[in-house]
Amino acid sequence: MGVDITYIHTIYNGWTYLASVMDLHSKMIIGYCYSKRMTKEIVIESIKQAIYKTKDTKGIIVQSDLGSQYLSYEVKELLSKLGIIHSYSRKGNPADNSPIEAFHSIIKREYIHRQIFKNYEEAKLGIFRYIEGFYNKKRIHGSIGYKTPIEVYYSNYEFLT
Repeated sequence: MGVDITYIHTIYNGWTYLASVMDLHSKMIIGYCYSKRMTKEIVIESIKQAIYKTKDTKGIIVQSDLGSQYLSYEVKELLSKLGIIHSYSRKGNPADNSPIEAFHSIIKREYIHRQIFKNYEEAKLGIFRYIEGFYNKKRIHGSIGYKTPIEVYYSNYEFLT
């Protein structure tokens, strides 16, 4: 899994923050949390969502940068308790975590920079619609055989065949 936080601007609330978790095999966003504050709590919430979808977490590797939210005791404890291995990007090397960095670039290029969000609530609804209604379900990726993330993520389940 790749995890990261990005900034999103709104007119009335100023800078807001999106913490995202990507399944690296399928490119699916399996957890995210949007907030007015960049805290360890949004990281924990996004990871909890991903865990709920993943179920068996033992031995999974989570790649993050060296941000204070990811270095917090609570995040380390959560990952450790679930048997998740935490891998950190080298300082000043965003390429180490390029898939989630690419997603944040895509959401900004394809959606966020084409909008003017008045407030947090408007941005939150738009982000939800983009991730759940378009990115995971409709946006194809050449790196996964021109399929959608949801097709690849659930490809091992009978109900999709």
